[in-house]
Amino acid sequence: MKRKLLSLVLAVIMTVSLLAGCGGNSTETTEQTVTTAEEKATEGTNAQETTGASDGEDPKLTKHLKILSIWAEDVDNGVLINEMCKRYQEEVNPNFTWEYEVVSADNLRQKIATLAASDDLPDLFAYESGKPIADLIDAGKIKNMTEALEEYDAMDSLNPAAVSLLQTLSGTDDIYDLPLGLNVEGFWYNKELFEQAGCEVPTTWEEFEVVLKKLYDAGIQPLSCGAGDKWGATRLINAYLVRTAGSDAMSRAANGEAMYTDEAYVTAAQKIKDWADAGYFGQGVTTVDMTTAGSMLMTGEAAIFYNGSWFAENLNDETQNPAGEDGIGFFNVPVFDAAVSDENSYSMNCGNILCFSEKSFDEATGWFVKYFAEYMGDLAIQIQGTVKGYTYSETPENVTGYTQLVLDTINGAQSAFTWFEATMGSEVSSTAQNNVQTLLAGEMSAEEYMQSIQEAHDLSN
Repeated sequence: MKRKLLSLVLAVIMTVSLLAGCGGNSTETTEQTVTTAEEKATEGTNAQETTGASDGEDPKLTKHLKILSIWAEDVDNGVLINEMCKRYQEEVNPNFTWEYEVVSADNLRQKIATLAASDDLPDLFAYESGKPIADLIDAGKIKNMTEALEEYDAMDSLNPAAVSLLQTLSGTDDIYDLPLGLNVEGFWYNKELFEQAGCEVPTTWEEFEVVLKKLYDAGIQPLSCGAGDKWGATRLINAYLVRTAGSDAMSRAANGEAMYTDEAYVTAAQKIKDWADAGYFGQGVTTVDMTTAGSMLMTGEAAIFYNGSWFAENLNDETQNPAGEDGIGFFNVPVFDAAVSDENSYSMNCGNILCFSEKSFDEATGWFVKYFAEYMGDLAIQIQGTVKGYTYSETPENVTGYTQLVLDTINGAQSAFTWFEATMGSEVSSTAQNNVQTLLAGEMSAEEYMQSIQEAHDLSN
């Protein structure tokens, strides 16, 4: 059933909201319903019970799948979802039909809350990962997807790091959603500047500190931060914290198992303040936005820049990247102790996710899920050049070096940790981002910075 992948140049790896991390990124603002098959299935098609008969061929059970999405059918993930349904119907199960409804991203949470309260969730719906699905999990409203994928022998079709990320975001041992995006983060570096300063790519935090000092002593600005957009700076705090306190450091604080004012958290904030005080970020660190910071890396004004895999879009554009096709490299956040956080664990984030209703999940749905998981990886690369958190069989020809670098990095990731604000409520997140500029400007101590976050957390709970 798998189709040969078409040859194409991947110019863009991910389309994500940089500030939202895992938040909604749809631009669709109207609601609509699209029925994509000529005839709907007859009443009672959801009455089949899951039998566990996942071996052998798809039994082609009658199914009418109701889908709620924030993407129009011809936009972004809407294209992939509808194409997946179309291919499943044409190639596997002619008795499968689907109904596609679109709701604006701003109204998604309220829509799902209303449907959940009336016990009328659609079979499949887009949602936000992490905290937003916790109530649905606790209420037994959404399907345990680990159980479903294992029952239908499709668990291996998900990227291990994507599974790890979804588990971390929801705070569960199993996953209750399917990914629709996967972005890896880390340090991009200018190879020519590294060579000028005699630097090797660091793998440990001690080596990283040596590199920063050597670059600075060579008259090269070690880091461009993008603190004008705030989140670029908090990502650096998170990088140090995770490697010293563990991948679950931020979730422990959010859950009250640790305090944001604990020593490890304060030390992480102090680390980037020390870099600012040492001049590693250059002048005006709080005024440089992420776009400018990335440009500084590519033009050789700074040597290292923390950002995500979506930065490959800029690197692939020769009008933006005078460093050329191989002038910029990438390395993961250096480690302290592999027992605390190992080198194969990456900072990652995802787009909106998909959930399945527990009430209406049946054997027919299970077979569709199996097909979806097994072929989404290839489909996304084939028609969009994106990575969605699934395995894929091959990459297109003529892929750029930067694109291949990202694909290889994501494939090699074995586990994931989240960004700084991932487990924070909106008020806590705003405090963390707004005050990080004050921290870097030397107007707030590391202790005061983390105390402000703890106080916002206490007020919101």
